[in-house]
Amino acid sequence: MNPETMNPEALNPEAVNREAVNPGVVNPEAVESEAVNPELAAAGVHFWQGSFVDDEEAARRLAELPELAARTLAEPLPTELVLSACRRLADALGAPDGPVRARLLGVLTDGGTDPEEAAATLSEIADAISRPALERKLRRELGGLHPERLTRPDARETTFEAWAPVGLLVHIAPGNAAAVAPLSVIEGLLTGNLNVLKTSSGDTLLAQHLLAELAAADPTGTLARRIVVLRFSSARTAWLRLLCASADAVAVWGGEDAVRSVAELVPAGCRLIEWGHRISFAYLTRDAWSDGATLDALAADVCRFEQQACSSPQVVYLDTEDHTEVFAFAERFAAHLAAASAELPRPELEPAEHAEITTTELVARLEEHLGLTRVIAAEDGSWRVLADTRPALAASPLNRSVWVKPLPRTAVMTVLRPMRRYLQTAAIGGSRADVARLSQAVLAAGALRVTPVGGMLDGYHGEPHDGVYALQRYSRRVSVRADEAFTTTACLDDLAAPAVVPAAPSGPLLDKAGVQEQLRTLEPAHAHLYFRSGGSTGVPALSVFTNADYDTQMRAAADGLLAAGFDPARDRAANLFYCGGMYGSFISFFSILERLNATQLPIAAGPDHAATAEALVTHGADAVFGMPSYLWQLFHAEGAALRAYGGIRKVFYGGEHFTAEQRRVLTEEFGVEVIRSAAYGSTDLGPLGYQCTHAEGSVHHVLTDLHTLEILDPQADRPAPAGQPGRLVFTSRTRAGQRLERYQIGDLGRSVEGVCPCGSHTPRIELLGRYGDVVRVGTYFLNVRRFIAVAEERLGYRGELQLILDAGDGRERVTVRLDERYAPDPAAAAAAFPAAIPELASAVDEDLLAFTVETAGSGAFERTATSGKLRTVIDRRQLTL
Repeated sequence: MNPETMNPEALNPEAVNREAVNPGVVNPEAVESEAVNPELAAAGVHFWQGSFVDDEEAARRLAELPELAARTLAEPLPTELVLSACRRLADALGAPDGPVRARLLGVLTDGGTDPEEAAATLSEIADAISRPALERKLRRELGGLHPERLTRPDARETTFEAWAPVGLLVHIAPGNAAAVAPLSVIEGLLTGNLNVLKTSSGDTLLAQHLLAELAAADPTGTLARRIVVLRFSSARTAWLRLLCASADAVAVWGGEDAVRSVAELVPAGCRLIEWGHRISFAYLTRDAWSDGATLDALAADVCRFEQQACSSPQVVYLDTEDHTEVFAFAERFAAHLAAASAELPRPELEPAEHAEITTTELVARLEEHLGLTRVIAAEDGSWRVLADTRPALAASPLNRSVWVKPLPRTAVMTVLRPMRRYLQTAAIGGSRADVARLSQAVLAAGALRVTPVGGMLDGYHGEPHDGVYALQRYSRRVSVRADEAFTTTACLDDLAAPAVVPAAPSGPLLDKAGVQEQLRTLEPAHAHLYFRSGGSTGVPALSVFTNADYDTQMRAAADGLLAAGFDPARDRAANLFYCGGMYGSFISFFSILERLNATQLPIAAGPDHAATAEALVTHGADAVFGMPSYLWQLFHAEGAALRAYGGIRKVFYGGEHFTAEQRRVLTEEFGVEVIRSAAYGSTDLGPLGYQCTHAEGSVHHVLTDLHTLEILDPQADRPAPAGQPGRLVFTSRTRAGQRLERYQIGDLGRSVEGVCPCGSHTPRIELLGRYGDVVRVGTYFLNVRRFIAVAEERLGYRGELQLILDAGDGRERVTVRLDERYAPDPAAAAAAFPAAIPELASAVDEDLLAFTVETAGSGAFERTATSGKLRTVIDRRQLTL
């Protein structure tokens, strides 16, 4: 069997998922600007927490390893830091003429690696550590992008769970797979561990220099403090003993002897993670072994990687008991193997490899005289087929050497199960029914993965390795049980400290037109879910998400809804958002409530208010979700029924705001106890913020798990002073395909300083409306929100308000439209607005505009067709020019 095997999950990029508001923001710098100092690197072959050191210094530090572990592990390692640094390193490795790639190519070629192989290795690593690959790995193996955070797996319970590091994780890497060592350390970083990597004395210095570049890609220095790389021979048992004595877990690659020698040094209670040698095989039915294309594919699997991978075929089993069929197949397959081998140059063999092949072949030729075997080999020794009438699993000497054996399907369990500890991949060739039945058989016998013939060495992002997920083996599942005081707490970590959030990238600002332009070149693989905006500020815009992105966003929004006071264990929710026309509100809140495991009535907004009210009463809804304008209409159209019911205790709204007077009416007349924003968000960015039970007005916490926020001066592209109004600019960090970086969403807001009374350290903002809420009329700027405030405060108005702008006859005209059901005397209203708004009074006095107040029924108020939102400003001036 393979003396030392490589981890195909780690090597194969198809298989490895390998000034802002927040005070915890870090400022990313380009990898190139953080280049590893060549003089420093020349100081030694060991990389210790950001520095290259020699043997003497490494030995001194090894003696202090327990104290180092205690200090380092006391500092949390956010997964976001690892993802951001890996993305920057992946970008640097992917730059053909970049300095990072050039340095690492030099490290490999100076160590004797063929230049073409060196380039391929770096490309594989770049693919494996790209952000999409690592995000998929995190989702598959640990359930999400922030596994280290203590969140509630079941929102109905106040139990918090997280994946915690095992602690000090020692990696003892193989000597025949350059990429395995650094990728294993990256897996250890994703799980928050302090990682000590041992490479063999004959290895290149790729692991040291690659991980040094990764550490340099993190300007906080946190990753550097989690990485130690030592290069020494396993014969140096004193060092190996020191490593294992301090370890909480040891991951070791190699054969049985290598694993056994390490196991003897591992103390009781230390987790031993074996990535031992494995053996793989192909299994062909009669139809498959008669197909030339299948044999070509199988021959290619034999030649790839010289059978050095655990998933390489060492045996070909035929579904037969007939020995003549085995010998006949071997003759046929030899021709296909010869053709495949001729297309791939064969590397020079080491003397030990050549000796093992020669010995195996000579023994098989001797057994030909007994009728047990037949050997078909190339004249130049480049390949060989060893036919054997005995079905027992046998390791091949590798290097394009393969056994062919009979194994009727009825004997699969009997023959293979004794070797179950060593089985890995089975490639099955046959009909669809054969593949299904034989997959069950070989998996029951101990195989870990089944592939098509020709795809044994292929994989997919997030594929388990050797029957387990690596990240789970490098982690502990921990829990905290809390009482009802934590009902509105979605993440325990937010009560402890601010999350570390990468700063927004530099570069130009992105507007809505730029977002739409991005969609023209978006790859289909990143376009799973399509939404259109409500169109309240213009033409409806398209937004596209992957299913994984959508799931991540809905889970974040669900956490925000807990903080807002929704209780999935007790509340019965009615989803009354608008549905259809690719509008996302109803669908999104259906998903949010589903992820909360909540009871919900997916009613949707509709014109039949009586039917809606009947459903609320009949099914006992006590929490309603919807647009304020629709909910306001519903409560008044069916006021008698809903007052008599008296069961609506909570109102969660989105897209608009309730006025203070409207809140008073809902509370005093309908008995509503909680009126709170369900989420702050947009169609293109998704959820952006949430309200907690202590939020007042339009104050929201920022969803920093998803986004980085900048607040820029309203007139210039510079940060607004703390606490002052500015443009909200978001960078979304969890979107595949669409790179929404420095996106001007069109909203105004200001930061709210200090820790929220709810105890969360998550930053807060106060929303101050949209750019469109401020309009220029008659040379003056007027804010529609000021009109709404005057109507409430001076006139006791509790209905909806629209501001209508017309070109007029010679001068512009401003009309305030009020709901006739609640409107005060028009003359009093016409006097109140100019009296309270100096800009309006000046414009009227200077004869720059005409001002009027009109009343109308609810049906006359203009709303967007898709979302039902009230259009607060209707600018008709451009239509009349």
